[in-house]
Amino acid sequence: MPEGPELHLASRFVNLACRGLVFCGAVEKSPVSRNPEVPFESSAYCISATARGKELRLTLSPLPGAQPAREPLALVFRFGMTGSFQLAPAEALPPHAHLRFYTASHAPRLALCFVDIRRFGRWDLGGEWQPDRGPCVLLEYEQFRENVLRNLADKAFNRPICEALLDQRFFNGIGNYLRAEILFRLRIPPFEKARTVLEDLLHHRLSPELTLSQKIRAKLQNPDLLELCHLVPKEVVQLVSSPSTSAGWVPASHRRQRLWARSWGGRLRCLPSLAAVLQCAGDELLAGPEWPHHLVSGGSWTPGPKRGQIQKKEIPGNPPRTPGRNGDTRG
Repeated sequence: MPEGPELHLASRFVNLACRGLVFCGAVEKSPVSRNPEVPFESSAYCISATARGKELRLTLSPLPGAQPAREPLALVFRFGMTGSFQLAPAEALPPHAHLRFYTASHAPRLALCFVDIRRFGRWDLGGEWQPDRGPCVLLEYEQFRENVLRNLADKAFNRPICEALLDQRFFNGIGNYLRAEILFRLRIPPFEKARTVLEDLLHHRLSPELTLSQKIRAKLQNPDLLELCHLVPKEVVQLVSSPSTSAGWVPASHRRQRLWARSWGGRLRCLPSLAAVLQCAGDELLAGPEWPHHLVSGGSWTPGPKRGQIQKKEIPGNPPRTPGRNGDTRG
């Protein structure tokens, strides 16, 4: 699922791929999409993009002299489970291209496409960020940190830290694989109360006797949870994907393989206890090494079936289940 880094990479891709291109005509929506029509048509316009957390704003700007004369139009995209942008030949559109912007060139004519296989992605007209989303963890770190620490009394922080990290009012851009990496690096029990974890940061101050360079070095060597919410997405942007690829982000399976093989050197992990919760919720998370018993809710953790080997309960009257490719049972 695209998270903050992937949205940032998608905006970078759009800006790079569309640099120097002139688009024309009407915006075309697929008939199967339930998203709104985009009432925009121009003889010549350009496209730019910016990202904030898990949202991307696409701006269509008419060029001077374009007809009909009109103001720029902005759309805000949320990628859902499988959304991405691709630039493709107009005569060979990718499957599931639900919104299409065509260039004026005829040699060959191209289309910038919003591709979404599962159709959970959404776009809204007007260009306004969702008001209930907090500052971006990647691009607005200071505002993000202040927003979290100022609102620790909110009931959202009564929940376990593994759940609170997905609340986009406070952690805009953090998703499943990011929270797993952050919790693993800090050895934080996933079911620890979020307020308990974060209240310590209110009183954490570096010694005023340290020089500026010493303070910076101390923060880089021992980042706290909120700092990792900023630093880990930055690592992903640097490591995961080149913005010049044909798609704006890398699918999760490829992203994890590349993270595992490159600079993180196999450090991408998850907590066994957290993995069990995610399996129940239908989410996917990499399996990792067992955590020390004192890091898991309840003080101990008994290893059970590995991910992909959990046997579902048989229901009387149902046909028997056969093992799937990964050892799981499928009806």
